[in-house]
Amino acid sequence: MDTDARVKPNALGAWRSVMATCNAPAGADDFVTRWLVLTRACVQPMTLTAAALAGLLAARAPGFNAGLFLLAAAGLLIAHGANNLLNDVFDERLGADTADYPRALYAPHPVLSGMSSRAAMVRAALLLNFADLAILMALVVARGWPIAVFALAGLFVSVGYAAPGLRLKKRALGEPGVFLVWGPLMVGGTYFSATGHLPWQVLADSIPYGLLCTAVLMGKHIDKLDWDRRLDVRTLPVRLGEARARNLTRGLMVGFYVAVVVLVVVGALPVPALLALLGLTRLRQAWPYLRRPRPAKPPPDFPVWPLWYAAVTFVHTRRAGALLLVGLLVGALLGFVPGR
Repeated sequence: MDTDARVKPNALGAWRSVMATCNAPAGADDFVTRWLVLTRACVQPMTLTAAALAGLLAARAPGFNAGLFLLAAAGLLIAHGANNLLNDVFDERLGADTADYPRALYAPHPVLSGMSSRAAMVRAALLLNFADLAILMALVVARGWPIAVFALAGLFVSVGYAAPGLRLKKRALGEPGVFLVWGPLMVGGTYFSATGHLPWQVLADSIPYGLLCTAVLMGKHIDKLDWDRRLDVRTLPVRLGEARARNLTRGLMVGFYVAVVVLVVVGALPVPALLALLGLTRLRQAWPYLRRPRPAKPPPDFPVWPLWYAAVTFVHTRRAGALLLVGLLVGALLGFVPGR
């Protein structure tokens, strides 16, 4: 029997590995596995959670259209994948991504690893953006011009994060941009797509999850602080320094729980949303890691080194976000409608 055939990993196992670690197991070279790595699908659960949050808030609202909700959610996932492709293209072309930069260390860089060419990455991103344009046009026809405002604002922030000329992350604007995109723009835009209206309570309800996603980016930028400082990429952690950046990250994570409680008290979230407070157990586990510097060496079999704080904040965000969704699902089943 062919040795390569014996050791070639199962496709489903390879896909699960990519989603869990951002890396493909040795020998996995099928199209889907490569695509998941190229688009950094391992972080797509954050976008899926934001879309689901909007959907659960909208489910009992007047005018809810499940088909339009699913179309908007698909548009978010496609846009996230396209943005990840373009960010890698921009950073590699501008010399920010190199063989010894964290992007090429925690997972294969599409271009530097030889997995893809820059031209192929651009073509793939354009194809995804054309698909998103078609979705945008359909949603505008169904719901009106405000959809275009949400989409174009998200595109500006997402592409501008790494695009030449803007480079928002270099100006300490990447972190606020993530809050805006994964909070009000994704949640508000998807809710409006699904219902045709947008009460202020929904925008307020987007704040807790926006804080969690911002904490993840803060963690990642703290991990890259030394490299970014040498490249004069002045992210918020570079400007604040590591200790204060870790304090801010902890504050964002605590802010999630405070915001959920406040929104329940004012009636913007249903009472079952307090299930999110069970995430405090995960926060308690993460807290010591965020209080001290990153270790000099990774623990055994740690899959995304040199990322450390990013992994800690991502695991917390995944748990807290999932618990919030469970609370919103119970609220939807009980008939909760934002603004009523």
